[in-house]
Amino acid sequence: MLGWDAAAMMPPGGAAVRGDQMAVLAGLSHGMLVASEAAEELDGAEAAPVDANPWRAENLRLMRHAHTRATALPVDLVEAQARANSACEKVWREARRSADFSLVRSHLAEVLRLVREQASALAPALGLSPYDALMDGYQRGIGAADVVPVFANYEVFLRAALPRVEEIQTRRPAPVRPQGPFPLEQQEKLCRMLSERVGLDYSHARLDRSAHPFCGGTQTDIRITTRYQEGDFAQALLGVLHETGHALYERGLPDAFCRQPVGDAAGMAVHESQSLIIEMQSCRSDAYLSWLGPQLQASFGGDPAPYAPQNLAWLWRHVERGFIRVDADEMTYPAHVILRFRLEQALIGGDLSVADLPGAWNEGFYALLGLTPPDDAQGCLQDIHWYDGGFGYFPSYTLGAMAAAQLMAAARRAVPGLDQALGQGDHSLLLGWLRAKVHGVGSLLGFNDLLRAATGKPLDPNDFEAHLTARYMS
Repeated sequence: MLGWDAAAMMPPGGAAVRGDQMAVLAGLSHGMLVASEAAEELDGAEAAPVDANPWRAENLRLMRHAHTRATALPVDLVEAQARANSACEKVWREARRSADFSLVRSHLAEVLRLVREQASALAPALGLSPYDALMDGYQRGIGAADVVPVFANYEVFLRAALPRVEEIQTRRPAPVRPQGPFPLEQQEKLCRMLSERVGLDYSHARLDRSAHPFCGGTQTDIRITTRYQEGDFAQALLGVLHETGHALYERGLPDAFCRQPVGDAAGMAVHESQSLIIEMQSCRSDAYLSWLGPQLQASFGGDPAPYAPQNLAWLWRHVERGFIRVDADEMTYPAHVILRFRLEQALIGGDLSVADLPGAWNEGFYALLGLTPPDDAQGCLQDIHWYDGGFGYFPSYTLGAMAAAQLMAAARRAVPGLDQALGQGDHSLLLGWLRAKVHGVGSLLGFNDLLRAATGKPLDPNDFEAHLTARYMS
């Protein structure tokens, strides 16, 4: 809640004290996990006969895992990271505004030093490599060795598919952009209505504004945010639909294990799959756009042509090489993630220095998408993650996109009339399937086991490539 407040409500002058508050809470939380009483109770529970209830048995395993991670880290390191991350993030905001990496270089170097210390402490305790130990904090059971071949194969696919899609796009009429202005109050009203239609219950949720859209809060008090532009409603609308996917996952977690490890989300890749199955898979589908177009026309008026479903599809499913990850289409987005995955592995492994990061970024970006960022604001300064200590997180984005395609394909096979319902703006059939197959499962299953139970197989990137081929090349 303090994190949400810092992004949505807190005056800028509160940042320094908020950083201290977060550091103290991080230390207290860590201290509770590593207390001798916790160790004794875990030992006693593990010495008892194995619980026949799989939920309780997995809950105990996850408690031990959290305890192992926590006891591997000294409390002074946990607090030092909280303070360094807060200080670095504050300077990063100014560095990005001025496109000047030198402003934040020394702060990032300190964050990276502490992250390496964290990874080195976690690795032997978890029996993982240092980088995999960081990945484990975001998506358990998935390591670099799992990701490397998936990303390498996708790079091959993209190299062939991207020019083909670009050529197809040149042969069709240019889409018509809706002409604003679009009053912010009207946008906000529309965003709330659409998120409610998808299934978000606002007796347990809030919609606010922040510089970057996110979803936070707790299972019964969910906070989503977006940002509005008077000249373009799409950014806010699609952002809210994305965050609504995250929010629905949180609301659908099993009540019986609320605030227990097994009742938590199954990891960040699974979480991302839930935001993308709503935003990308369902709400940008032909069926849903046929319903959404008239809703937009009714809200904003003016020329109806921009709101025709085919035009919306061309606008919101346009593939284009660009510098900014959060603005990327679903075909080129994985390239942005692949670059970050490779660079952060090199940073953690000591093969890349912070001082050389901008050059390595530009070189890697050109190799993947054939573009060189004009400045560091459109290069290595664009994301908050590293400057807030978030190493090992980026692979979850693309693993989530691939899982979303696989889950949507399975839902279509299992649920008759799914696309017809989406064509009426009705997500209840999809949401019901997700509640049973993903949300209600909590953390009982890991990433691949959850996919296997829901779709009949572990992660299969071919489903994502088939989705992209059908949507953009048919």
